Amino acid sequence: MSDRFVVVPVGEGVEEEGLGGQQEQHVEAGIHDDPATDTVSGGEPEAGTGGGVAGATADSDGLVPILKYEREPNKYGDGKTKESSPFINNTDNDLANNQYDGKNMALFEEEIDSNPMVSSLLNKLANYTNLTQGAQEHEEADEDEGHKKKVVKSPQMGTFMGVYLPCLQNILGVILFLRLTWIVGTAGILESLAIVVMTCSCTMLTAISMSAIATNGVVPAGGSYYMISRSLGPEFGGAVGLCFYLGTTFAGSMYILGTIEIVLTYIVPKAAIFKSETKEGEADALLNNMRVYGTCCLTLMSLVVFVGVKYVNKLALVFLACVILSIFAIYAGVIKTAIEPPDFPVCLLGNRTLQNQNFDKCLKTEIIDNLTVTTKLWSLFCSGPELNATCDEYFRVNEVTALQGIPGLRSGVIKDNMWSDYGPLSMLVENKHVPSVPVADNSRDVYMPYVANDITTFFTLLVGIYFPSVTGIMAGSNRSGDLRDAQKSIPVGTILAIATTSFIYVTSVVAFGACIEGVVLRDKFGDSVNGNLVIGTLSWPSPWVIVIGSFFSCCGAGLQSLTGAPRLLQAIARDGIVPFLQVFGHGKANGEPTWALLLTGGICEIGILIASLDAVAPILSMFFLMCYLFVNLACAVQTLLRTPNWRPRFRYYHWALSFLGMSLCLALMFICSWYYAIVAMVIAGCIYKYIEYRGAEKEWGDGINGLSLNAARYALIRLEDSPPHTKNWRPQLLVLVNVDSDQVVKHPRLLSLTTQLKAGKGLTIVGHVLEGTYLTKEAEAKKAEQNIKTTMTAERTKGFSQVVVSSNLRDGFSHLIQTAGLGGMKHNTVLMAWPGTWKQSNDPASWKNFIETVRESTAAHQALMVAKNVDSFPTSQERLGEGTIDVWWVVHDGGMLMLLPFLLRQHKVWRKCKMRIFTVAQMDDNSIQMKKDLQMFLYHLRLDAEVEVVEMHDSDISAFTYEKTLVMEQRSQMLKQMMLSRTEREREAQLIHDRNTASHATLNEKAEATPDRVHMTWTKEKLFNERQRHREANATVAVRDLFNMKPNQTNVRRMHTAVKLNEVVVNKSQGAHLVLLNMPGPPRNRGGDENYMEFLEVLLEGLNRVLLVRGGGREVITIYS
Repeated sequence: MSDRFVVVPVGEGVEEEGLGGQQEQHVEAGIHDDPATDTVSGGEPEAGTGGGVAGATADSDGLVPILKYEREPNKYGDGKTKESSPFINNTDNDLANNQYDGKNMALFEEEIDSNPMVSSLLNKLANYTNLTQGAQEHEEADEDEGHKKKVVKSPQMGTFMGVYLPCLQNILGVILFLRLTWIVGTAGILESLAIVVMTCSCTMLTAISMSAIATNGVVPAGGSYYMISRSLGPEFGGAVGLCFYLGTTFAGSMYILGTIEIVLTYIVPKAAIFKSETKEGEADALLNNMRVYGTCCLTLMSLVVFVGVKYVNKLALVFLACVILSIFAIYAGVIKTAIEPPDFPVCLLGNRTLQNQNFDKCLKTEIIDNLTVTTKLWSLFCSGPELNATCDEYFRVNEVTALQGIPGLRSGVIKDNMWSDYGPLSMLVENKHVPSVPVADNSRDVYMPYVANDITTFFTLLVGIYFPSVTGIMAGSNRSGDLRDAQKSIPVGTILAIATTSFIYVTSVVAFGACIEGVVLRDKFGDSVNGNLVIGTLSWPSPWVIVIGSFFSCCGAGLQSLTGAPRLLQAIARDGIVPFLQVFGHGKANGEPTWALLLTGGICEIGILIASLDAVAPILSMFFLMCYLFVNLACAVQTLLRTPNWRPRFRYYHWALSFLGMSLCLALMFICSWYYAIVAMVIAGCIYKYIEYRGAEKEWGDGINGLSLNAARYALIRLEDSPPHTKNWRPQLLVLVNVDSDQVVKHPRLLSLTTQLKAGKGLTIVGHVLEGTYLTKEAEAKKAEQNIKTTMTAERTKGFSQVVVSSNLRDGFSHLIQTAGLGGMKHNTVLMAWPGTWKQSNDPASWKNFIETVRESTAAHQALMVAKNVDSFPTSQERLGEGTIDVWWVVHDGGMLMLLPFLLRQHKVWRKCKMRIFTVAQMDDNSIQMKKDLQMFLYHLRLDAEVEVVEMHDSDISAFTYEKTLVMEQRSQMLKQMMLSRTEREREAQLIHDRNTASHATLNEKAEATPDRVHMTWTKEKLFNERQRHREANATVAVRDLFNMKPNQTNVRRMHTAVKLNEVVVNKSQGAHLVLLNMPGPPRNRGGDENYMEFLEVLLEGLNRVLLVRGGGREVITIYS
């Protein structure tokens, strides 16, 4: 809309009445004449409009020019001559009354309705506010309950608060606190650094690609889903968006499992519901406890999210503070170990690490009051506390030693932790540098309090478990609506956050390997250090800092996942690209995604029932990796295509970096778990195909369309170089259809036949011609094209539609035949319906256009197919039973007659039909040899068909044929005579002219005829007498000519052929499902066109479904491979 400023000039000496009159006149013109403001004029005057003018009218002392502002669209075509006043007789009075807007832009006045002025456009852009989508508007809706409109505040968050800290909070989390020490101990420092470098490089490259996409225009909340769907299209966007949703949901499961693990293992171990009396049952008991407490925790968190997201947002800062405090505590502890290492002794039996929970002293026996007594450790390995009790053999032959668990930075333990120590399930955690005496029987080791592997460990497993610790890089792009300058903040904040977390991970890996003993690192649950969190033993001032910090961190991350995932699902559902998800687009009155939250909770419960953090982490790794893969792909595609809209403000990207990131994501997927990768790809592929098949059509200007366009252009240029080889020839159809007065397709079965013939392969163009001019028929042409597309969709015809408006139908069909298609992708076959009502039509144009189309296609060297009784052809849903497709091969015109039945039988409608080929033999032909040759020919063509040779004897022309020819010619002659002659039409026009002249005779009595023009003047009486005399004479001659008429011998011979061939075809093929027949060409002499239609009518008489085929002048089938 353009803004309207109307100036009411008020000069000195103007009387109050005059001013009031002017202003009243202006109000009338400005309000009542404007349809958009009729509702205002009827009620009280609004502030700044009518009320303002009225107020100025009453004030007679200070007369000032009035500037009236109306934010209304400029309206033209209202009957006022706006251009008269500014240029001709421009007086003050005219200026006051003139409604002309934009006098200095009169040249563009016709376009302003559709193309607004630049000033108006800039005004709209200045008032644009990108509202935060997500928690903020829901929080506001909760507070004001929808009664009071909230004043929209402009986004004020900068890079640090808006992007950097949220990314930091999302990246650092449960894996750092619960699994990183174990990964370092198992993989060694070098391989752990390789894992960190690989994963952080992946996220850094993805962040570069994401920064380019995020700075290429405004990115509403929706993060990766919005970026991918708008860059790669709804199919990719929906598939990856749902994968990202599943990843975020399973991340919620992982964080909840981490929370429960911290509670049950490190805070209140006695809260366990399921307890095991034996060591081998401890793992199952832990999993069951995780399931019960995890389900309760999920229910509680879901209720918190349901009640109000504002509580989650207010606690986000607290959770972030816990994470940062924990990181500082770790670094402080590392520095302290160089000065004074903490005291965490680890008890070893031989070289095996013991669980230091059920004994207090790392001794077998001790001397108390000069007496040797056994310790609690003795009771764990022996049958009793007595010194002569039966003990485990390994316990008996090996000594117990105490080892410092945290030797510190200066201890040199980093050398021992450089290399990996993978092993199978239940492998004991051993220190290879401590001497040990092996024993023969190790069968009871699983019942002893040794620290052992709870899962089989290998490098690729650790990659999958570690990768979730580097996810969360999308947090900044998800908050783009809150940012003061999103295009600057997102790249800087995200890349800085990844650099910071990468530094934290790399230094943590080195610090853990340099400070902590290897057996403690490989002790996942800290059993060797009194059940403490291993990373907590390193922290300063107390292990509880890390335990409490990690607990709140996991809680916050779980709540954030349960908050973000439903909104992501809601965004996908509201886009309408996945129909069955539409129910999840609804929610509470304030927009809270209630249904999406329920589904998220259900999927999250699946992850909690898995109950193992190490099993859930690789699952969400797959989904995040797939999401990052497509972010890189989107950036690479847009960069390589160089689309005009690709103008990111972030300049430090390159398509090679995007491809490297994409390759790294794909490699990491298969490194983590090849079977999970395949499952994730299958899920994404199924979603992609579903959206493609059933989803709503969206046009988002995505890069895949540009990629398709480039590929199509390249392919078309390649096709242009040479025509297709005979082996590759298939009918590329131009289907000529007719529409009724409502622009609806008359014969939809013609498109069914096209579908059955093409099966989605090759080119199909459905064309129609409207008679008239494009300026007057534009709306009809568009409606006809839309109806044709609708019919094509209903009949499952894959192709294009083209409607041409031409001054006459003949030229229109000619233009279609000549110009349809593009480059090498042009049609080679024309398909049309037989004009069944040509005999009943009074207009000869119906059959003349048909014959001209036949001639045009022949001249263009294109094949032609004409379907008779097309409405009786089967639909694509029908299934024809046992029957035949009969081919009547009279003349050879390239082999199309053989190829078409083969193509039809590929479709399920015609699959059960058998093919029969009939050929016609003359008297001097050897029928037996012809049949053998034809069978051999079909064998080489690899076609299965029955062969039959039909002999047509040279019989005398029957009286029936002679009479039929005579009737045909007499009918043609009578039709010609029934038409008014040109002379009679001219005389009738002259009579009308004379009547008009007589009616105006009184006004033109003195007018003289023009000397150089001669008029033929006929009185009414004279005209009737002359016409009657002429008709009687013509009728006498016509009757005499009709009775004395002898048929043309050429026509008699052609009729004879048509009659005889029809008899043979009806005799052999009347029960066939389809008859294919050579189509005779039209006569060279256009005077025999009507007779040609009669010959074809006789030839097809008595047959139901017929397809007349005329070749295009080239071979279309070959015996060679």
